[in-house]
Amino acid sequence: MMSSSFSACRVGFSFVMMNIFYKSVGDSLPELSPQKYFNTLQPGKASLAYFCQANSPSPSIFLEELNEAVKPLQNYGISVAKVNCVKEETSRYCGKEKDLMKAYLFRGNVLLREFPTDTLFDVNAIVAHVLFALLFNEVKYITTLEDLQNMENALKGKADIAFSYVRAVGTPEHRAVMEAAFVYGTTYQFVLTTEIALLESIGFQNFAAFWFSFFAYTEVAEDPQQVSTVHLQLGLPLVFIVSQQATYEADRRTAEWVAWRLLGKAGVLLLMRDSLAVDIPQHTNVIFKREERVPVEFLVLHDIDLIVSHVENNMHIEEIQEGEDEDHDMEDPDIDIQDDEVAETVHRDRKRQLPLELTVELTEETFNATVMASDSIVLFYAGWQAVSMAFLQSYIDVAIKLKDTPTMLLTRVNCADWSGVCTKHNVTEFPVVKMYKEGGNPVSYAGMLGTEDLLKFIQLNRISCPVNITSVQEAEEYLSGELYQDLLSYSRGPVLGLFSPTMTTAKEDFTEAGNYLRGCVITGIYSEEDVLILSNKYAATLPALLLARHKGGKIESIPLANTHAEDIVQIIKNAFLETFPEITVENLPTYLRLQKPLLILFSDGSIIPQYKKAILTLVKEKHLDSLTPCWLNLKNTPVGRGILQAYFDTLPPLPLLVVVNLHSGGQVFAFPSDQAISEQNLLLWLKKLEAGLESHITILPAQEWKPPLPAYDFLSMMEAAASRHSARKGPEYMKETGVQESDEEQHEDKSAIRKELTETLRIKHWNRSNWFKEAEKSSRHDKEL
Repeated sequence: MMSSSFSACRVGFSFVMMNIFYKSVGDSLPELSPQKYFNTLQPGKASLAYFCQANSPSPSIFLEELNEAVKPLQNYGISVAKVNCVKEETSRYCGKEKDLMKAYLFRGNVLLREFPTDTLFDVNAIVAHVLFALLFNEVKYITTLEDLQNMENALKGKADIAFSYVRAVGTPEHRAVMEAAFVYGTTYQFVLTTEIALLESIGFQNFAAFWFSFFAYTEVAEDPQQVSTVHLQLGLPLVFIVSQQATYEADRRTAEWVAWRLLGKAGVLLLMRDSLAVDIPQHTNVIFKREERVPVEFLVLHDIDLIVSHVENNMHIEEIQEGEDEDHDMEDPDIDIQDDEVAETVHRDRKRQLPLELTVELTEETFNATVMASDSIVLFYAGWQAVSMAFLQSYIDVAIKLKDTPTMLLTRVNCADWSGVCTKHNVTEFPVVKMYKEGGNPVSYAGMLGTEDLLKFIQLNRISCPVNITSVQEAEEYLSGELYQDLLSYSRGPVLGLFSPTMTTAKEDFTEAGNYLRGCVITGIYSEEDVLILSNKYAATLPALLLARHKGGKIESIPLANTHAEDIVQIIKNAFLETFPEITVENLPTYLRLQKPLLILFSDGSIIPQYKKAILTLVKEKHLDSLTPCWLNLKNTPVGRGILQAYFDTLPPLPLLVVVNLHSGGQVFAFPSDQAISEQNLLLWLKKLEAGLESHITILPAQEWKPPLPAYDFLSMMEAAASRHSARKGPEYMKETGVQESDEEQHEDKSAIRKELTETLRIKHWNRSNWFKEAEKSSRHDKEL
């Protein structure tokens, strides 16, 4: 069967070959104490348990999904339980808070695997992960073509390989592969991958979700409207061959032939009419189920060809409808593009092991006690969101840099598990960093989501600003940088406010501004009787600011007469802006806030000194006060090429000087390419612009610059789902007074919300390879349950 060059063959599988009947017995999640639970464990039998503290909040959505997984796991002989930890009984699974965010898989009394609850995000993920742990020998995970070739060579002449690709673990496709392996694991060696690059390397660029076609049938004795199999989860319909005892053998052969003919197109089930309490029309011999929660069709079809044609015709209609939907979707090109690059980065770094132990994981029970005990930095994130996971790497990098430094306690809260904590602290988007200090309100971090900016925020918050300076000598040490020498690398220079003792209002305004600028700038205040010594030395008229610029070794004074707190904040921010900055993605928003036209020199590399000198001369002579002069290095900021192409359609010769009036009209003007960029030529050109004698090369559209899609308020979605769940548990008399229809609508709404949530959760494939890696370390897996 095998050959040295891998060739894919379609292999048929059914989930259950024997007579498996769907039963509703024991499909609710049992709740046990630790002692009772361990007493129920039987040698050789598998069991999945979730431990939680009695009378403490638990992730409600996870428990709902776990409850839904009870029945399918029982079909494979796997029991499921919720274990309520009580003080009277001790168990190592009821200890630390982090242990309570895991589910545990046992075979007998032996622990096989620990699952973080955020990996078990829905019933498909639960079933898939549990079966994969139990079927470790039957399903091998590979990542490269070399792995596949080694597997093929090892099994050549011994066994057939069933090779499958799924987009991510925990999806319906992954569950389907695991269920097929449960039945056929002793017949075929299953090989699984999630790497699209592996498919491309063997010539399957346009590949379906996975390679299995299910052709054998399953026998059921349940209302067809209630039957749900993996076929429906994969978008395939179900065909029920209605049978009875007298015609069982003939109907069984019909079901087999129909299953073969509908290879990979539908699920086929043999429905025993004699075992049903549900009325089926007398002459009906075929039932067709298109999808969940859609009424079934009762049919009379006396020929296998008619059955097959009915299924294929319905699939053709659906394809036409999907094509129309795709044409309609083309009108909105923004769908499914949010955070693609971030998600790709997270996926690329998924094998990177993060030392999470360097930060403290908080829960609803530990949050207040931890934050109140010490000054803390708290990261609010969601474990399934790409931006959160990308920033978590930066957060851990900060923890590594501060590992041996006595500073604030770095903590984190996974809002996917503890949405109540995040809602209480007004967190509605991710990620968010807040600083908590004793006796003060939390301070939100508003900088770039990167290591250096966050490190600067934390380090500069080691001191409470503004610092109270008490002597002239201390003020001189403060301005020279000697007082906080270890913080100089994080700040452009200290700022000192000078006030006479009687300037109470001015001091209050400066103090308010200093508090606002915490984490960005070091501020100090001096208001002693001898303040005039400093005032006279630096030619400052009180009240005043002294700004120490360490690069040039200069101290600049700025008067503060009749200024309020917000004015002081803006003065300080503007004072530290560069005169002729290099524009980057990070600092562009800062310069756009000045609300001035941009005078941009585009350069393909370092700026030519004579051009820089010409512009700085005009700045010094105040000719450019109405503009923001800057330059952009296309080698450091490649997006500049796209900007120029938007201005000129094609990339023009560089260097190039343009004026962009973003805030008034959107006109773009280009400096004449046949003139040298000199002080005289540039000044003459700017005067022509001011007089309206130059023509623009393009006008930028007036539309707002917004993300392609609005940010999801996931916490609100989760809370909405939880509230609907609570509503369904209302008093019984409400159900008796005609509220059943409303309950059904709530259930449908909730299902829609959960569907939207789980679709988002499924992108979290950054930790899947780590899971597989851990699975390979275990040798305690048998082939039998």
